[in-house]
Amino acid sequence: MTLTQEVGTTPETPEEGTVPEGLSVDVRQRVSALARTSRLLVACDYDGALAPFDPADDAGAARRRPVPEAVRALRDLADLPGTVCAVISARPLRDLAALSRLPAEIRLVGAYGTEFDTDLTIEPDSVETGPDAPPADKAAALALLREQVEATATLYIGGGEGEEPVFVQLTGADAGVRVGAEPTVASHRVADTPAAANLLSALTTERRSWVFGERPTPIERMSMLSNQGSVALVGPDARLLWFCHPEPDSNALFAEVLGGRSAGVFAIAPAHGGRPLGQRYLPGTMTVRTRWSRMDVTDYLAHGTPQGRTDLVRVISGVTPATVEFAPRPDFGRAPVSLTVQENGLLVEGADFPMVLYSPGVEWEIDHDGAGDVARAVVHPRSEQPVVLELRCGTDSLVPATLPESERQRTSGEHWSAWLDGLTLPETARQLSARSALTLRGLCTPSGGVMAAATTSLPEEIGGVRNWDYRYCWLRDGALTVQALVTLGSTAEAEGFLDWVHGVVDSLPSPELLAPLYSLRGTALGPEEVIESLSGYAGSRPVRIGNLADRQVQLDVFGPVVELISRLSSVRGTLADRDWNLVRAMAEAVARRWFEPDHGIWEERDEPRQRVYSKVMCWVTLDRAVTLAQTYGREADPSWRGLRDEIAAEVLDKGWNDEAQAFTTAYDGTDLDAASLHIGLSGLIDPADERFQATVTAVEAELRSGPTVYRYHREDGLPGGEGGFHLCTTWLIEAYLLTGRRAEAEELFKHLVDCAGPTGLIPEEFDPVTERALGNHPQAYSHLGLIRCAQLLDRL
Repeated sequence: MTLTQEVGTTPETPEEGTVPEGLSVDVRQRVSALARTSRLLVACDYDGALAPFDPADDAGAARRRPVPEAVRALRDLADLPGTVCAVISARPLRDLAALSRLPAEIRLVGAYGTEFDTDLTIEPDSVETGPDAPPADKAAALALLREQVEATATLYIGGGEGEEPVFVQLTGADAGVRVGAEPTVASHRVADTPAAANLLSALTTERRSWVFGERPTPIERMSMLSNQGSVALVGPDARLLWFCHPEPDSNALFAEVLGGRSAGVFAIAPAHGGRPLGQRYLPGTMTVRTRWSRMDVTDYLAHGTPQGRTDLVRVISGVTPATVEFAPRPDFGRAPVSLTVQENGLLVEGADFPMVLYSPGVEWEIDHDGAGDVARAVVHPRSEQPVVLELRCGTDSLVPATLPESERQRTSGEHWSAWLDGLTLPETARQLSARSALTLRGLCTPSGGVMAAATTSLPEEIGGVRNWDYRYCWLRDGALTVQALVTLGSTAEAEGFLDWVHGVVDSLPSPELLAPLYSLRGTALGPEEVIESLSGYAGSRPVRIGNLADRQVQLDVFGPVVELISRLSSVRGTLADRDWNLVRAMAEAVARRWFEPDHGIWEERDEPRQRVYSKVMCWVTLDRAVTLAQTYGREADPSWRGLRDEIAAEVLDKGWNDEAQAFTTAYDGTDLDAASLHIGLSGLIDPADERFQATVTAVEAELRSGPTVYRYHREDGLPGGEGGFHLCTTWLIEAYLLTGRRAEAEELFKHLVDCAGPTGLIPEEFDPVTERALGNHPQAYSHLGLIRCAQLLDRL
């Protein structure tokens, strides 16, 4: 052990608000780390830590009161989940309780750690003896508390006598803070009791933010940027809330939406303050403009950059000064960052790829916030000369771009608008359908892989644990996404996706071994991981990367791929040889595995079941394969027809439940699932069949809640709840139309439209009780479902 070398005092010239008064940077850094532990124990000495200690003032000891700010901070900390507070004192427990007047939530330990206000006791053997030992052991008391509450980190603040044995036994994530200038083995110190109170207050603020999340941006109000190689999310106030590099499924460089400021900040706002007046996409593009009075911020991801490089361009225009704050935090905030001012911008070091912020003419000031460097500046755009900031990832070049910014913005816009002009959009909800089409294309990547959504861990329930990573390519989601674009007149995305599927299938010994999802490059996912340091959206934890669903059996994945080939071949007028080979592979996989139980479309982390939807999709695989063979003169396996009919007969027999008066989730129960509507939507059964109409009515009665439709209402092996799924809402709209209930379809479709955010994006779910958007965003399922319903409302 070495003695702490410097007394913790306020830095000489701190930026106001950067380091709380009385706290050194090292203490502030430790506060941030402690705030992010799952089970925190905060313990303090009374005399010296909470109340001013003067060993010469024996007469004043009997009336020594704690600093009010410290009491308030301890009380607020004790109210937080996963946080236990205690005071360990040399004073007798009775005197400690009377003098401190601390609330019951704070545990009291008196008489040098031998008297507890709970049923805890210290074994006699644990009490040190000898001429130099104290009469009892505070360290043993703290160890006992730590064990009881299962603390993952402990903070001990001491300023009186007998503190050093406590500091000595702190290890790992624990922290000791000595109050005063006495020599100590504690890792940190503060100057006096007011500074200790300030430390506790700072810890309270950060802990509360980590536990509950900072005030989050409503999910539907976030707008997506895309150049198809990368995606980013911008808040309605032009804060960069989400951005990963080098791939959309890489670790985040900015994840403010999941971890607050500590997970990265790139904020632009008028210096005079004020709320934004609005945000919109420039027509037909993925360029977002946020407007204040006398100032605009325009954001887009540039096109035409070299492979491995991403340029996020931010243009500040107007006639009023703007403040800029820039603090990238690679690896979800886990990698320390240093910023260096250079000619034309900032060099960013700390990520595992080169990065700069090109910002000619901007005068930056660099501070440190405990997690890394922060750059701040005030800029002065003029009407004829906007301020341009370019975050360049994958390069350390700060030389000007070959093309002027205005030309780069035009090129980026035309990438989207020219494509959109070639589509055949439905007249129903035409503008929203156009935005949905752009969003789906924005989720398609150069590899051919298609993201299910742009984000990870946006919760299905605020404060809940159903927080999943959707930045990967599911065979089902990807096939349905590009099929929606095929129906609008764009086939390039489908061709790219099928290239991707061929690559995956070719890497397998046999097609029935297909996993439900892969990385965007078509490789297997790594293990699912929890980012413990992130508070989560509105305190919803855990924050996950990776997805264990890649290890599940989901037998429905083959059907959407064959359905896509059928749709694409119809548009092309031909069936490519390689696509026919893929159809045969999918049919072969179904023949080998259709009879197995599986985890199904919803990827429940429970026991596999004989699910109706999965069987229906196995039927779709064979039915479309037989039809393709007939239409294009291909030779079908003679067993396909019989197997198709066998599957249909089993589904109609075992999937129908007389008690539920519906086709149920699986053969073994009466619970309902919105996915079972596909027995009619797929054509396995005539929509006019009374059993299908009864199923529609049953789903409406049990799973529809006002403007939304839930997946199911059964136990699925996970705690907590979720919102209604927009995809399920679109299925019920389609079922209404197929069963002649147009008025109900139009009403429910209007609700779906109303769930879109101000810029037209739709997340995964909607809570009809709180009227709050939920789930990852933007969600491909939601947008492809809206397009499908709009097309059907045009036709039917």
